Amino acid sequence: MFNFLSSNPIYKYTKIINQINNLDPVLRKYSDIELKLQTKKFNHSLQKENISLNNLLPEVFATAKEAIRRATGLLLFDVQILGAIILHYGNIAEMKTGEGKTIVAILPAYLNALIKKGVHIVTVNDYLAKRDSKLAKKICAYLDVSIGLVIPNINYIDRKTQYQCDITYITNSELGFDYLRDNMAIDKYEIVQRTFNYAVIDEVDSILIDEARTPLIISGTAEISSEKYIKAKDLSNRLMNKLHYEIDEKSKNIILSEEGIIACEKILKIKNLYDINNSWIKYIINAIKAKELFIKNKEYIIKNRQIIIVDEFTGRVMEGRRWSDGLHQAIEAKENIQIQAENKTLASITYQNLFLLYQKLCGMTGTAKTEEAEFYKIYKLQVIDIPTNKKCQRQDLPDLVYKSEYNKWEAVANECFDMYKLGRPTLIGTTNIEKSELLAIMLDKLNIPYNLLNAKPENTDREAEIISQAGQKYSITISTNMAGRGTDIILGGNPYTMTKIILISHILEQYKKTEINYEENTLLEIKELLNSININFFKQNIDLKNIDSYIDRIISQKTFNKIEDKNNYDVYNKILNKFKFLCEKEKKDILKLGGLYVVGTERHESRRIDNQLRGRSGRQGDQGTSRFFLSLQDNLFRIFGGEKIEQLMNTLKIDENIPIESVVLSQSLNSAQKKVEGYFYEIRKQLFEYDEVINNQRQAIYTERKKILESTFTRDCIIEYGENTIDEMLYTSYKISQNTKINILEQIFQLLNIKITFNIIELTKLNLIEIKIFLYEQLRVSYDLRESYLEQLRPGLIRKLEKYYLLQQIDQAWQEHLEKMTLLKEYIAWRSYGQQDPLIEYKNEAFNLFINMVTNIRQTVIYLIMRSRLIINELT
Repeated sequence: MFNFLSSNPIYKYTKIINQINNLDPVLRKYSDIELKLQTKKFNHSLQKENISLNNLLPEVFATAKEAIRRATGLLLFDVQILGAIILHYGNIAEMKTGEGKTIVAILPAYLNALIKKGVHIVTVNDYLAKRDSKLAKKICAYLDVSIGLVIPNINYIDRKTQYQCDITYITNSELGFDYLRDNMAIDKYEIVQRTFNYAVIDEVDSILIDEARTPLIISGTAEISSEKYIKAKDLSNRLMNKLHYEIDEKSKNIILSEEGIIACEKILKIKNLYDINNSWIKYIINAIKAKELFIKNKEYIIKNRQIIIVDEFTGRVMEGRRWSDGLHQAIEAKENIQIQAENKTLASITYQNLFLLYQKLCGMTGTAKTEEAEFYKIYKLQVIDIPTNKKCQRQDLPDLVYKSEYNKWEAVANECFDMYKLGRPTLIGTTNIEKSELLAIMLDKLNIPYNLLNAKPENTDREAEIISQAGQKYSITISTNMAGRGTDIILGGNPYTMTKIILISHILEQYKKTEINYEENTLLEIKELLNSININFFKQNIDLKNIDSYIDRIISQKTFNKIEDKNNYDVYNKILNKFKFLCEKEKKDILKLGGLYVVGTERHESRRIDNQLRGRSGRQGDQGTSRFFLSLQDNLFRIFGGEKIEQLMNTLKIDENIPIESVVLSQSLNSAQKKVEGYFYEIRKQLFEYDEVINNQRQAIYTERKKILESTFTRDCIIEYGENTIDEMLYTSYKISQNTKINILEQIFQLLNIKITFNIIELTKLNLIEIKIFLYEQLRVSYDLRESYLEQLRPGLIRKLEKYYLLQQIDQAWQEHLEKMTLLKEYIAWRSYGQQDPLIEYKNEAFNLFINMVTNIRQTVIYLIMRSRLIINELT
């Protein structure tokens, strides 16, 4: 008989989990030094005794579990250990919000770090990378394992050091850009990364699904006039929607009508809008996109007179990122901001192909099941649902659908008012900055205090503070999408974060009254404790910028060099205990009110993003509620058929203030979301399939480049290039006319700079193999002469020249090849009209372009080495 329980992963690994837990009493008796020595013991077992990582897993995990207990006081649940096992075996662990994913990652990272090839823990933003690495350092101090952190604005020497650590915390974008920069390095000492070994991806759905729609690109500036952008902007303002162009909101594209094309040609006074020598079409399409599809405070914000992209999935700003193909410049023209030079692609890679470089890959998130087919097809990753430690008690109420958007926002504001009066903490998720600020204005009019968390810089700086207080009584938090993702909302408030905030505030401003609504006598006690801090000590010993890291240090320290450090630690502990008591008391009151209430204000394109918002409530078995307030004017309804529902409402004469609450309606919305998910999956799949073609070429070029970079003797590479060039040129002349053979041989002599005169007619009488052997010999003789001449001028010069020419020509040819491939991808789609498969055509054309590029690299390098006069003239 089939046992249904056995399909649950916890039963499959029960034996291993029990083995880990049975080691607890033994390891607790170990001193800190003995616990550290465990790492050396494991290293010895791997190297000398050939024991596999799988066999070491129970003892290694038990050791890490004990280190976590000593560093944080937390004892891992069985489901957390299960999550760690799933990650070690290269799967995706779906663990709900609040189940402790951050700590779970440390177990498989520690185990895989033992083979000394490096482990990367990849996060979605710098804040999480910094926060998680701090926690890991605290834990791994007991394990004798080094922790690295790679964030923007650190130089390559520091980067290299961080990558050499056993475990490195890094954001997905820094990882990708470092990989591309390493493959553009002109000296092997500039390379910062090691070979990709094992990666744990936090919020794996965000990185491998959401981010996978756009490739990572390193650009160089290309000289271009800004006049066309300004002229196109003015022209776009004269064109009208539906008359001159159609907007395809699904694919975020613009289609010009016949009237639109004629109007453009008339205004610009040109005969052909699509003229290849003076093409205007790109500028006009981008200008209309900027006008219609890219809205300020939704897709981007303006900061320091610059256009900064806002991530549509996380609601975070993406500093330093720019839209490609002239779109960013079109938006700069629209906002009357100085237009920066258009970018030229120097190197690019998609996230799919970047992460497929790892020997072993795994990830964790609260929401992956809806995309499990994609994870398996592209990354060969299986999604395994990890049971929650405590049963989820959150109530997901049916959606409320209003006729107009105005009525919806009115209802949301009224709901916030009701919740505030009750004292129930409420989190409102909005889809963009504009909507979050609209709700903020409405709450201002209702005199309801709130915290606003969106991509605006003044709000992102307070992210940890806002989220730490979002679970308190009377707390109303407005957040764009998933800003604050990765940080738990703890009912009653987070005592640890609140203690740190109040300490830092007091030190910086003597005392700054917080918005924490506690009894007055408690505040007085905290005030007295804060006043016992010696402010002069901070002024004399600690830079104000480093107060945060100083407090982190004294929290994690056990022994203190200065008496002031000990006093500050005692004050921290006393305040923490006060807050712990108050937060626990408040949590009980909030649970009576029903826990955290999450309000969604629009259904997202993906069910997964909606589930992430819902998942903020009901952590660790807490009570909670979620509800979505929608309108028929929302994007999802508008694009995917809200007309039928609107007709139904009009037929039934339903009042605008009365919402529809229907299971059928929710199901139709889920169906619409599935369609959108399928549509975007096809886009990502197509991007992956097309990039797979270029990825094989990229790997070939990067492998060749790395070989040259690490080589100390590049002469062999030059000779190999020369021989290949001889072969290629000879095979084109074989079995053709005598005159052509003579012509080809003359070209080879010229290319190889062979000064001795030979009877070419006699040479043509030899067979192909004999000619080839003869030319190989002449290549070596000619090269020996060139080498000895340059060695006399300056010893070692020839080796430097070889490396310089090889790398320079590979990089230049690769950049030109990327441009050709972009153009090829744009026009290859038209082949489908001729009953041809565009992808197969793309592969064939790409192969021919690649062969031509490689041939061109070889011939140019040989020409420059053998014939270049420039270097000799400069030296003589």
